[in-house]
Amino acid sequence: MQHTEHHEQLEIVRTIDELLDETQRRGEPILIAQLLRAAALARLVTRGMAAESESLLDEMLAHTRRHGLSLYRADAHALRGRRLVLAAQEDAALTEIARALAILDDSDRPDMQMPRREWAKTQSSAFIDCWLVLNQLGVYEAAEEVIARAHQAIRETAGPHEITLQLMNRIRMLLGWALRLERVERDRDAAMKFETAASMAVAVEAPFAESLFPRRIGVSAIDQVGVLAAALAFAAPDPSHVDRLQRLLVEPGYQHEQVLVAIALSRCLYVAGRRDEAIKALQSTRLNLDEDNAQPSMRVNLIRELAKLDAEGSPQSEQLNSSIEYATALEIELWSLRESQIATLNTRREHERLSAQHGAISQQALQDPLTGLPNRRALDEHLRTLSASTTAQPLAVALIDLDGFKGVNDEHSHAEGDDVLRVVASTLRDALRGDDIVARYGGDEFVALLPGAPVSAAKQALGRAVNAVSSLPHHLSHGVTLSVGLVSLRPQERADQVLSRADAAMYQAKRGGGDQVATANAIPGESGAAWAEADPAPSLEELP
Repeated sequence: MQHTEHHEQLEIVRTIDELLDETQRRGEPILIAQLLRAAALARLVTRGMAAESESLLDEMLAHTRRHGLSLYRADAHALRGRRLVLAAQEDAALTEIARALAILDDSDRPDMQMPRREWAKTQSSAFIDCWLVLNQLGVYEAAEEVIARAHQAIRETAGPHEITLQLMNRIRMLLGWALRLERVERDRDAAMKFETAASMAVAVEAPFAESLFPRRIGVSAIDQVGVLAAALAFAAPDPSHVDRLQRLLVEPGYQHEQVLVAIALSRCLYVAGRRDEAIKALQSTRLNLDEDNAQPSMRVNLIRELAKLDAEGSPQSEQLNSSIEYATALEIELWSLRESQIATLNTRREHERLSAQHGAISQQALQDPLTGLPNRRALDEHLRTLSASTTAQPLAVALIDLDGFKGVNDEHSHAEGDDVLRVVASTLRDALRGDDIVARYGGDEFVALLPGAPVSAAKQALGRAVNAVSSLPHHLSHGVTLSVGLVSLRPQERADQVLSRADAAMYQAKRGGGDQVATANAIPGESGAAWAEADPAPSLEELP
């Protein structure tokens, strides 16, 4: 997307937004997470729109927490780190990457909601998004570890395109790392990085030809991709690279990659005795650079290369050399601070991991392991808290039972029954508001708490839930429907009393044939209980 024109980028953003809006109405959690990511990422790479990604990333974090989508939650933190780098908030970006990596450290086991291949690709994508930020921050040792884990995640299922992408990413990192090493006069280490990058540039030829990258079929990768051509030139600067690099320098591409091509070209021109042309290539690239906070180190690499060439043959060469010497000393001091960055990253990563473990242990005590919903103990706590809150009044309480569930277990298996319970739990949660609470009460019974909802509004909401379950594909629901008993909490009423009234209302819905919502107006123990009519769930056309 970064290679497209600005008006085309805006059109892509608009299209993704339309898809997201449509998908949110259907309520498929994983697809919503994917489109939230796409919408946020599209804004991050579109000029002038990065700030708009913040609300989408907040929504993505809330959505992935609610649905237990750990990989997409990690990716949301990684993309937030990318946004913070663009805003020149490097320390905050490091914290977001620590959070993302802490989640990914515990993501080795595939989620049952996703096929294994999709899980591996999503995991690799999250690692790559973390790597991009670490690479931008110049924390290369950590970046190397992360990109290796990205490769490991898909090594069994990767096709030519994924292999090419991984190799090219590592080449970019190695070149940036090597230039950074040169700035602290560790030339031997830098040369080794350049050589490794060149070897990878040669190795990428085979998968590149079968990938989605080639713009010109039958043309070698190094003749089409600037960073690959630059890798060979850095390893062995030579006039033979000049024509190729000059052509690739003027082709559209990522700015930081154009800097790599320009520096590699200048070195080859210098070896050929064409110093003035080398300076001109660097100056032209410098003038064309936008203000881009994503790759500040690349800008410094370009300026340093230009200063070195300016110092040679200049009447003020002695003064320029002194300035370069002073800048190098500063670079060495800054380089030593990277150890502090790495230590900070590791410390925050461990803190986030331990905090997550503690939270998971606490959550397990209050979570139903099958559906991921709050369990009965958590329901009691929520009910106690909401009943004491004036802002939660009126509080609607619904007891929900599955019609026909016993037949699923009898005719199929308990494993099939468990799958149905998971699907129904997810459907209920998605059908209600974000601050409504759905808990598993036991067996095939659920309880919903709708704070601030009068019975009339709660009945409409639960009618939507009844319709959503009855509209599920048969292979997911096996034909089960919902019987819902709905009541409103009375002043001073205990939890067992309100649940008893909801249970009685639920049986009224059962007696009416199920697949409906019934409301009760009677106080338990009173004679002449007055029942509201048990209404079938309204059709979708009837709902507001």
